[in-house]
Amino acid sequence: MKRLLNILMASTLCVSILSACGGAAPESSSSAGSESAESASSEIASSSLPAESQPEGTPAEQTEVKKGDPDKKAILVVSFGTSYNDSREATIGAIEKEIASAFPEYQVRRAFTSQIIIDKLKSRDNLEIDNVKQAMERLIDEGVGTLICQPTHVMHGLEYDDMVKEVNAYADHFETLKFGEPLLSSTQDYRDVVAAINQEFTVPDDTALVLMGHGTEHFANNTYAALAYYFSHNNPNILVGTVEGFPDLETTVKDVKELGVKKVILTPLMVVAGDHANNDMAGDEEGSWKTVFKSEGYEVEPVLKGLGEYQSIRDIYVAHVAEAIKSEETK
Repeated sequence: MKRLLNILMASTLCVSILSACGGAAPESSSSAGSESAESASSEIASSSLPAESQPEGTPAEQTEVKKGDPDKKAILVVSFGTSYNDSREATIGAIEKEIASAFPEYQVRRAFTSQIIIDKLKSRDNLEIDNVKQAMERLIDEGVGTLICQPTHVMHGLEYDDMVKEVNAYADHFETLKFGEPLLSSTQDYRDVVAAINQEFTVPDDTALVLMGHGTEHFANNTYAALAYYFSHNNPNILVGTVEGFPDLETTVKDVKELGVKKVILTPLMVVAGDHANNDMAGDEEGSWKTVFKSEGYEVEPVLKGLGEYQSIRDIYVAHVAEAIKSEETK
């Protein structure tokens, strides 16, 4: 009982002390005021630190990014690139000229994503072509404020994703930055590409036209299967295969056999007729698509024309630039 009494007395004493402390605080003091005081103390403490000691993101380190002039407009055409000079100008160069003609109020610039090709052209031909980083920095230095980035890629994939990431790193320097779509992006694109190939090639009943794409480990490789499906419902004698994806060469040979044809026309499903087209597809070495189909008893005709050589394909890229310009979504 005595112990309980001592506890009660101690509790009463604590309450009295706390009440006295609370009464000592001015009436104008509030939780908001305390937060303001703490914030002010923090700012004073922070500002008293040397600049190099300040934490990242503090006002001392924040600098306003200067944006370019929105009336200075450019279209950056981004391609993988090729060291085949004739094919480059007949494809990438032709696409760039079409875009420049369609949008005269824009400057048209070129960038390649393959540094290996850029370095080879520099050492072999003394031809300098910007990579994406160099092209973006050049545009910023020139004060460009409106930029459309149009890839010549056939589809979304690793190259496209990397390109978008590189370009977006400079987004704060532009008032407007938009991306055009690759060749095969929408349902309408598939229909247009099917129509374009049918316009360029006459495929008799005893012939298979095989379009050889690059292929990728990216999930966008499904683009090839989707295009093959469109062709199967339009012209079953037009097939799609890939060098590094699916359908692969073995699968494509089986598909051709099921058609019961005598002749195979091979042509690249690539913007440029470059190394893959000249060697993997049309080369005379063992294992090329030409030699494999010949060994199966087919008459083989390689057609070394990149997609960029066809007007109907170039028209699709120009349409994608137009869509990007009209789009209200700023990336």
